[in-house]
Amino acid sequence: MNRPDHPCHDARPGPSPAENNPTPTGSGPIHAGSRRTHRLGGLLAALTLAAAGAATTGTATAHAAPHTADATRATATATATATGTNTPKAAPNLLKNAGFENGLSPWSCSADSGTTGTPAHSGTAALKAAPSGLDNARCAQTVAVKPGSAYTLSAWVQGSYVYLGASGTGTTDVSTWTPGTGSDWKELTTSFTTGPNTTSVTVYTHGWYGQNPYLADDITLTGPDGSDPGDPGDPVPSAPGGLTAGRTTSSSVDLSWTPVGGATGYQVYRDGTKAQSVTGASATVTGLAPSTTYRFQVTAVNAAGESPRSAEISVTTAAGGGQPPASKHAVTGYWQNFDNGAKVQRISDVQAQYDIIAVAFADATATPGAVDFTLDPGLRYSEADFKADIAAKRAAGKSVVISVGGERGSVRVNDAASAANFADSVYRLMQKYGFDGVDIDLENGLDPTYMTQALRALSAKAGDKLVITMAPQTLDMQSTSASYFKTALNIKDILTVVNTQYYNSGSMLGCDGKVYAQGSVDFLTALACIQLEGGLAPSQVGLGLPASPRGAGSGYVDPSVVNNALDCLAKGTGCGSFKPAKTYPGIRGAMTWSTNWDASNGNAWSNAVGPHVHGLP
Repeated sequence: MNRPDHPCHDARPGPSPAENNPTPTGSGPIHAGSRRTHRLGGLLAALTLAAAGAATTGTATAHAAPHTADATRATATATATATGTNTPKAAPNLLKNAGFENGLSPWSCSADSGTTGTPAHSGTAALKAAPSGLDNARCAQTVAVKPGSAYTLSAWVQGSYVYLGASGTGTTDVSTWTPGTGSDWKELTTSFTTGPNTTSVTVYTHGWYGQNPYLADDITLTGPDGSDPGDPGDPVPSAPGGLTAGRTTSSSVDLSWTPVGGATGYQVYRDGTKAQSVTGASATVTGLAPSTTYRFQVTAVNAAGESPRSAEISVTTAAGGGQPPASKHAVTGYWQNFDNGAKVQRISDVQAQYDIIAVAFADATATPGAVDFTLDPGLRYSEADFKADIAAKRAAGKSVVISVGGERGSVRVNDAASAANFADSVYRLMQKYGFDGVDIDLENGLDPTYMTQALRALSAKAGDKLVITMAPQTLDMQSTSASYFKTALNIKDILTVVNTQYYNSGSMLGCDGKVYAQGSVDFLTALACIQLEGGLAPSQVGLGLPASPRGAGSGYVDPSVVNNALDCLAKGTGCGSFKPAKTYPGIRGAMTWSTNWDASNGNAWSNAVGPHVHGLP
């Protein structure tokens, strides 16, 4: 959101290239108001041009480097078939769990990574990783090597723009890639020599931004083993036993199991998907919905890999809790506690089409994580009148929340103490002014662990009627691994709505991996689809737009575009070139910055969008 002396956000930078990735010869769409360039279009163009120049030698494919600077790094290795009867013994593979038969351990992989049994190059599993937003789905493993030694790295891959490489070699880091394999498996191979002091290297594979999931299997690193020859290594641990559910609430379950010898940690699976990692033989799984049955399993892990999964148990959460009360479909508007040229308002002046009014903004204090609120004296608005106006809106069925952050917000919640301070101070403001809850609009980053902790502590104080809204920027909701998205999913059981700011961003990726230009129906629907398919309920997704061209630096659209986007998502009508695979009739609605800019324009935005939102299925 915009502070009074700063009419627009800085647009966030586009994706930066990963290790040894090609530098584009062109550039993609420009982020409006940004000093940086969204490079996806140019990157893919450069990759395509490089692929066209690939050549073959002998019986093996020469893997063309995607850019001149990579030509000395990406080494194409031809494989020859040995003749005669004396076949040399295959060199041992230095990588552990190279075929992903034991899950992902000890690989370090992006959030949208997992294993699949079909197809696999060999064995029963392969890596399947999905690039998303600014995440290229990297999966890496660090291995001990010997200084000044030669190594060969290879992998079998399937998909488009799949990379294989090694970093930290102490000499020239290497990578190779393929522009596409179709439905076939293709072997990538490269080699390197370690530096005189190098004792470990990191082997990695990854895809490319906006592309479909890729597969990798049978990743091999051969050369001198740098580990202690006297250490035979630990075996893969056995599956944990005795998985039991303890205390169960409407939103959480306590799990415990029998410790496994040789395990260094455990993975908890919920409904077949990895939910969290812990070091001890117990875990509390949060973010659950009330009166819902979940299936849980646990595995043990160590450096050798991941155990088979434990026996499955089913647990049903308690009733109660659930989503806070609010209109089924809601219009959210930000009320400005300052004068920046928009029409100055009192809360009583905010027109009736708004269901949730976010008071912008709370102020940081000297206490880490704590916030306070003071009415701007320039508004000539007494505290008594302010409280009375809030009470009147609430009596009319509206919700009024205090917004924390804004473009220049400086609140930091990054440890347990600041999380407690945040919860305590927000609750004091709720009691003092009559706020129904809090809006999280921190545009300078947040810590999902401690913000989750803070909001759950606030929920424990305020109870089930607490309203929690969020207003992330578009980039913050491109991937479930992003901090804002993680936080939203962490508090899904107490979250009211996420109103993403679909402005001041420039072109972005949609859920189909395509790039869409800001200011169109396609931009709104394809980006909202990321949240709708990424784990949020439709009732927790709203479209955030400026109320007038003066309300933001870029991204204003006519209210009819907002209504068409809502119809596309809710009913499958009014769509542009992007049409979602299914409809979301429960979508919450829309948000605008701000009620003041709307009033300056004769309330044209809310008069058009409000009735449309309230008339959705």
